[in-house]
Parts: sequence; C-alpha cells; structure tokens
Amino acid sequence: MIPPRLATYSIDGSTRYGAVVDGGIVDLSARFAKEYPTLREVIAADALPKLAEEAARHRPDHALDAVTWLPPIPAPEKIICIGVNYPDRNAEYKDGQNAPKYPSMFMRTPRSFVGHGTPLVRPRASAQLDYEGELVLIIGKAGRHIPEKTALDHIAAITLCNEGTIRDWVRHAKFNVTQGKNFDSTGSLGPWIVPYTDEAQIADIRLTTRVNGEMRQDDRTGRLIFGFRYLLNYLSTFTTLVPGDVIVTGTPTGAGARFDPPRYLVPGDVIEVEADGVGTLRNGVIDETS
Repeated sequence: MIPPRLATYSIDGSTRYGAVVDGGIVDLSARFAKEYPTLREVIAADALPKLAEEAARHRPDHALDAVTWLPPIPAPEKIICIGVNYPDRNAEYKDGQNAPKYPSMFMRTPRSFVGHGTPLVRPRASAQLDYEGELVLIIGKAGRHIPEKTALDHIAAITLCNEGTIRDWVRHAKFNVTQGKNFDSTGSLGPWIVPYTDEAQIADIRLTTRVNGEMRQDDRTGRLIFGFRYLLNYLSTFTTLVPGDVIVTGTPTGAGARFDPPRYLVPGDVIEVEADGVGTLRNGVIDETS
C-alpha cells in the first residue's frame, strides 16, 4: 500500500496543498483551508491522518502535470541542516580525525530551496554548484529538552532534500558555511511529505542520489553517526522545536566536490534523490539570468 503523500503546489497562480493519488492531486486546501491554511497548521493540529482519510473519498482535482511543486512546508520557523553524519563522509575530509563527538550543523533559509521539478539555479557568483541528497524529518510536536526515548514522537512526517551547496563559498570564512549554503534556489525539498508511522519506517532507509542517471550517492540511514533520536534530543537542548520545523539529517559520501577532478553541476543536469518509502525528488539545473 502506498503511504499518504501530501504536497504543497501552485496552480493558476494560487498556492494550495493536497494529497497525491493515482491520476493526480486531491485538492485538500479547497476543503480545509479555513481550518488549516497550510500544511504547517495541518501538522500542528496532528491532522495528517484526517486529511489522508478525506483524500481517499475523492477523485483527483488536478493532473500532476498541471501543477508546480513547491517545498512542502511553507515558511518553516527553522531549517536545520546536519553535516558530516555518515561514516564515509567523515573519512572524505582526510584530516585524520575520528568521527566528531557532536554533530555539525547550520541553518538555511526557505528562499534557498525550490520544489520538485523546478530547476536549481547555478549562481553567477560561482560555477561550483554541488548536490547532497538527504532524508528530512518534519517536526510535528513542539518540544524542548526532548528525551531520546520519546524523541521520535515529535516527528510528523519525512521528505527529501537536495541540499545544494556552492563549494567555494563555504570556504569564504574561517568558522562557518552559511554563505555557500544559502544562495537562492540552490537546493530543493519534496516532492511531498509522508506521514511518520513508527521507528521501523525510518530506521534503515536506503538513500540514493543520481546525476543524469549515474549513481553518485548510496547509503542507509541505519549507518548515521548521529541517529534521529539523538539529533532531536541534541537540537532541543538549545532550541525549542516547533511544528513544521525542517531537520535535514546529512548526506552520504559521493558529492561532486569529492571527485578528482570535482564534478560540479552544470545547466542541463538532472539530479534525482530517492529514498525507500518516500519517493524521488527530481530537479534540473539552469544558470542564473538576473
């Protein structure tokens, strides 16, 4: 059985949300927008099951090729990205250091992401646009100082990210990578969210990234250095996690920068990030024009 898939999209100039089903999208915002203006409010009200049940009663309102996909969660309060979270990624740095004691992390802005099917933009400032396929946790229940034993209760859904990076700009400063991680439209989120059910759903997901059909990244979430329970506990130590927060959990080895010579993205490339039980996030690449 295909799990419920809930997406944010635009059609005829209107931003909407709905359920992706065989043959198209059931427009749930037409039925629930007064109660839940966006999927953020759906998640905060723990209403994902309610919407999935409603979607099952209806035929699609829109064909898939009639919509423009948007990042599933509009204007999240926080987008927190975890770095160096697979064992082979730590080895890629070739600095002789053991796996880190604590996770590396940084924040991204919503404007730095596009949705499924929208091209990533290689900025005029650099040709070093790189890909990073990642699994994403969407927070459903607010919490601070969340115990590891109950941490997964705070997850509402999962989705995918291509955490696009401008490699030379992450080295502009001594202590941060913010610049290279926040160019407009250099990453993507989506194509939809899949409601979280239980730990088995996320414990050992295969996560892959392909560029023009060539496998570049291939690993499993069961190998994460910092697992999902630990991450939510650690993050909630210094910040209150709230419904709709986006936690990007790390990328496997195989990004373009790690090849010799590097294999950065160029206009016309197609990147596909895929995960078991979630789907495939697909984006092309274009050059910045303005």
